[in-house]
Amino acid sequence: MSFLGNILWFLCGGVLGGLSWTLAGVLWCITVVGIPVGLQCFKLAGLSFFPFGKDIQYGGGAGSFLLNIIWLLVTGIPLALEHLTCGLTLCVTIIGIPFGLQHFKLAKLALMPFGAEVRN
Repeated sequence: MSFLGNILWFLCGGVLGGLSWTLAGVLWCITVVGIPVGLQCFKLAGLSFFPFGKDIQYGGGAGSFLLNIIWLLVTGIPLALEHLTCGLTLCVTIIGIPFGLQHFKLAKLALMPFGAEVRN
């Protein structure tokens, strides 16, 4: 079921979210200091392209907290708003609710991506 969900997700709008994460990663990788942040963006772009069947476990310490604060101010809010808007739009119809829930999962991840681990 998750294979079919991922295919439908990718064809019906998952590309936009994945490309947004990829663009954020490219912009962060322009500076040497931002390369670790950019690499995290690329990992999460893969999740954004195919989110069904994957779960996110949050953790981390003080370093993750500080990176999340910087991330939130620079890049996190626009990505979270994009996923929140898409999620609310998809939840209007019954068929779109599973896709909307995936957008809500990605919106939460956009607010605090450091210290998060993607599990299959």
